[in-house]
Amino acid sequence: MPRSMTGYGRAVKTFEKREVTVEIKAVNHRFFEFSARTPRQYNFLEERLKKLFSAEINRGKVEAYVSVTSVGDPDETVEPNTEVIKSYVDALRSVGETVSLNDDLSLSHLLRIPDAFTVRKVEEDEEELWEDVRQTAEEALAAFVSMRTAEGEKLRSDIMRKLDEIEADVAEVSVRSPEVTVQYRDRLYSKLKELLEEKNIDEQRILTEAAIFADKTAVDEEIVRLRSHISQYREILSLSEPIGKRLDFLIQEFNREVNTIGSKCNDLAITKLVLEMKGIVEKIREQIQNIE
Repeated sequence: MPRSMTGYGRAVKTFEKREVTVEIKAVNHRFFEFSARTPRQYNFLEERLKKLFSAEINRGKVEAYVSVTSVGDPDETVEPNTEVIKSYVDALRSVGETVSLNDDLSLSHLLRIPDAFTVRKVEEDEEELWEDVRQTAEEALAAFVSMRTAEGEKLRSDIMRKLDEIEADVAEVSVRSPEVTVQYRDRLYSKLKELLEEKNIDEQRILTEAAIFADKTAVDEEIVRLRSHISQYREILSLSEPIGKRLDFLIQEFNREVNTIGSKCNDLAITKLVLEMKGIVEKIREQIQNIE
């Protein structure tokens, strides 16, 4: 089953120490390209996320967003700088005695003293953090893949319908092509009869000219190849592996055969069919740019 290259997935999970949010989105790209936006202190997560996602995603420009919020115990501690505080207090009291001011110091005054307290971030266990992020990322990835698969099924169904349309046009061309040769032979015979009037007409010459015309305008090989391409396309669309590049290559072969039919057939009805097929082929080509 083909997958679309565009998709979105999001998951939020709460653990003992933190709440983790992971979002994934992707757009079309020829190859797998990954970038992650994480809190600055968690930059180490990017490589791990890339490895996790690349195992499931083959093509597309993928962006991941990670948010980590602490819950439960605070992730920061506040420690007093006792020596600094004592030095400030002693200095203030000394000044108070010198200028005869009352000592009105209280604990709240300590908050105004520069460097009175040091805020230290509690060191986190990277492996424990990664385990929480991994679980959340896998849930977001599952939602992302589900969306891609659903979009891929819509693309597959639409392309299959378009293949049916091309197949119907090819069938009409295969019927019309021999008729064109017969009509050419009849027109040639009528023209010669008109020009030569009562004189004998060389029937063999007419047959030879008709045979040359038929050989120049024969599209049997192109029809066989087009039908083969259609069959291959349907087989590829049923595969569960990445198929976008194979489909892109094969659609070029479609275009080549259709153009050859158009250049060979000097017939208005076939020309209309060729133009219709070229339009359908172009629509398929646009659609498969979004298939992984």
